[in-house]
Amino acid sequence: MKISVDDKELYSLTDTQKKVIKNEVASDLFDEDMKRRLEWVLKHKYEKCFKRLKSEWDTKLADAGVESIPVDKDAYAELVFQQASYKDRAARDLDI
Repeated sequence: MKISVDDKELYSLTDTQKKVIKNEVASDLFDEDMKRRLEWVLKHKYEKCFKRLKSEWDTKLADAGVESIPVDKDAYAELVFQQASYKDRAARDLDI
C-alpha cells in the first residue's frame, strides 16, 4: 500500500507491515480501514487547527470592527486570511 499526495509517494507499507495489521484488521476490510484512518487523522488535524484559529481570531476580528462573523468554517477562515494582520506559521516564525 502506497500513500501519495499530489502524485508524490509519501509512505508505503511493506507486505509484512500489512500482514501485521491484518492480524487485527480483517483482510477484506483492510483497504477501507486504512483509508478511514488516514481520513480521520487529516480531519482531526483540521478540526484542532481550526479550533485554535477561531480561538485566536474571534477577539481580533471583533477588535478590528468586524460585525458579521460567518458560521461556515471555510468562510470564517477566508475572513481571517483576508485580514492585513494575518500571518501564517512560516511568516510568524520569521518574526521571531
